Amino acid sequence: MLERELTISNRLGLHARATAKLVQTLSGFRCNATLAAKGREVNAKSIMGVMLLAAGQGTPVTVRIDGEDEAAAMQEVVSLFERRFDEDA
Repeated sequence: MLERELTISNRLGLHARATAKLVQTLSGFRCNATLAAKGREVNAKSIMGVMLLAAGQGTPVTVRIDGEDEAAAMQEVVSLFERRFDEDA
């Protein structure tokens, strides 16, 4: 299992478009993924679950990924966070 703490840095946080991009990124992998923030842990492959976190800009989130392709999945998630979900030009 891999675990990494990341901070949401895009201006709008994990709103619908950013959440959809995260879920779409993870959907191609066979591993399990969770996001934890503000005392809650949700399935990171579930749009509704991630939206329930209501994680705004500056919120620290813990990403946990477990499964056969966990390293590649984590790399993609970290890249997505670093690119600010491709929103801030």
